[in-house]
Amino acid sequence: MEIIAEGLSKKFNGGWIFKNFTYHFFSGTHYAITGYNGSGKSTLLQLLSGLNLPSKGDISYKHKDKTVSAEQIYQELVFVTPYMELIEEMTLRELITFHFTFKNRAKEFSLDELLTSSGLLHAQDKLIKHFSSGMKQRAQLVLAFASECSLMLLDEPTSNLDAQGVAWYQGLMQQVSNRLVIIASNQPHEYSHAREVINITEWK
Repeated sequence: MEIIAEGLSKKFNGGWIFKNFTYHFFSGTHYAITGYNGSGKSTLLQLLSGLNLPSKGDISYKHKDKTVSAEQIYQELVFVTPYMELIEEMTLRELITFHFTFKNRAKEFSLDELLTSSGLLHAQDKLIKHFSSGMKQRAQLVLAFASECSLMLLDEPTSNLDAQGVAWYQGLMQQVSNRLVIIASNQPHEYSHAREVINITEWK
């Protein structure tokens, strides 16, 4: 997966969040997007995912030397963010079944092993609404890593995780060197593996 961002600009409430962001993201590389709170890190991930539209500029996608349309990019990506709501009326088992009606399973990860290492194996029949914030975050990460995808977008991926959860996340990140990973964060432990660090404030 490659993403080519050309002149991306986003305006909100009459002011520019960032302007003329131009970058080429390459397959198999991990990137970090940094910047002060409110600088546009999360907004940039939303634009790259197709969940939000730029005020100006263009985004194009390539996968295995073929162009992927903006309407189809969702098939190639997973997005983890603390502001994404899970379906609270479902149990974790039901959520997993629902998720994998849209995504294929990743070959490099065992779902059972991910559930065990995350501490969620015995919570599969518990309603999501009874999960703690940390359990919900781990559930999102389990689904992301267990999905076959070429693009991972992670917004503050260890939010609500304790030290054990952070170590678990860091171990998993070492196993996805073949994916394009873009992480929005100001926490070095979340992007210590990143090859390139991009400060979004350079495009103010």
